[in-house]
Amino acid sequence: MSWFESFVLGLVQGLTEFLPISSSAHLRLTAAFAGWHDPGAAFTAITQIGTEAAVLIYFRKDIVRIVSAWFRSLTNRSMRSDHDAQMGWLVIVGSIPIGVLGVTFKDQIEGPFRDLRLIATTLIVMGIVLGIADRLAARDEAGGRHRAAKERKTLRELGVKDGLIFGFCQAMALIPGVSRSGATISGGLLMGYTREAAARYSFLLAIPAVLASGVFELKDAGEGHVSWGPTIFATLIAFGVGYAVIAWFMKFITTKSFMPFVIYRVLLGVLLFALVAAGVLSPHAGESAG
Repeated sequence: MSWFESFVLGLVQGLTEFLPISSSAHLRLTAAFAGWHDPGAAFTAITQIGTEAAVLIYFRKDIVRIVSAWFRSLTNRSMRSDHDAQMGWLVIVGSIPIGVLGVTFKDQIEGPFRDLRLIATTLIVMGIVLGIADRLAARDEAGGRHRAAKERKTLRELGVKDGLIFGFCQAMALIPGVSRSGATISGGLLMGYTREAAARYSFLLAIPAVLASGVFELKDAGEGHVSWGPTIFATLIAFGVGYAVIAWFMKFITTKSFMPFVIYRVLLGVLLFALVAAGVLSPHAGESAG
C-alpha cells in the first residue's frame, strides 16, 4: 500500500465511520474503483482505532463518569441503581453479540462478506430500513408537537433486553455495507428511542467492540499482512477527520432527517449492481491481491 492510498483510505474511514453509510463498504469500494488492492478487514479494523479515539475524546466526560460509576458499583451496592453504573453494564451486555459473532464468522468477514454484490445488497436493504425507522421517528416527533403522542424513550429507559437488541444490530455491521451506526440507530429508532439517544448509545457501544477488534487484528500487521507505516498514517488521518465528523453529526441528528443518507445508500447500491452487471467491476475486485 502506498502512502497516497493510505491517505485516501484514512480520509474515507474518517468521513464515513460515524455516518450511517458503512465505512467498511466505502473502504472496499474506494479500492475497487481506484484499481487498488482490497485493504482488507485487518486494515479496516486497525484504522477504526483512530476513529474510536475520536469517540473517546468527544464523549470523554460521559465515558469517565460511566466507567467511574461502574467500578464503584462493583463494591458499593447502593451505586448499582445509578444510571451511569447501569450504562456501564449495558455497554458490556450490548458488546457480547458482536464479540461472539465476530470470532465465529471471522473467515467469512475477511472473505465472502466482501463480495461487491453483497455490499450492494446491504447498502440498499439497510438504507430502506433506516428510511422506515426515520419516518416513524419523524411521525412521533410531529405527533408530539400536535396531538400529545407518546414520547420517545431516552437512555434512562434502556434495559438489558433493549441493550442486547442494540448489540445484535451492531453485530450486523460485520457485513460490509450494513453500517455500525446505521444498524444501531435504525434499531434504536424502531424500538422507540430518540435520535440522540440511539446515536449516543451506538457510539458508546462501539468503543469496546472496535478497540478489541483493532487490537486483535494488530497481529496481522506484525505478520506482514498490513503495512505498518501507511496503516498508522491512515489511522491518524481517520482520527482527525473522524472527530470533526462526529461533532457535526451529533448536531445534525437533533434537527435533521436521515433521508439524505437513505437516498445515497440506495443510489450507491443500485450503481454498484449496474457496474458489476455491466462488467465494469468484478464482484471480487482486488481480492486476489495480498
